[in-house]
Amino acid sequence: VQLVESGGGWVQPGGSLRLSCAASGRTFTINIMGWYRQAPGKERELVADIDMRAFTNRPRILYADSVKGRFTISGDSTNNTVSLQMNDLKPEDTAVYYCNTRAGNGYNSWGQGTQVTVSS
Repeated sequence: VQLVESGGGWVQPGGSLRLSCAASGRTFTINIMGWYRQAPGKERELVADIDMRAFTNRPRILYADSVKGRFTISGDSTNNTVSLQMNDLKPEDTAVYYCNTRAGNGYNSWGQGTQVTVSS
């Protein structure tokens, strides 16, 4: 699976950004799509993910506690895309954000990463 990310950039605290990711290749293997982030000197952490399997009318969505109520993940299983709407951004949200897919066998694919910087 190949992943292409878009969005990101610089925003002042309280602002909003939207990240998008499109998957191509062996997309039929995808079960989960999501976003991780890695700040300088810190480990990569899950931000949010969503179950992309088409049979799910109410997909399972998981958020990190630190972004609940501020970030919203959405997925399109037909087009194999996932987006992350980020509102009320804080300086601690500054990180490189990575799109991720996880197959049924546990195999992970990663995007190249996109920088999000929140500062005044």
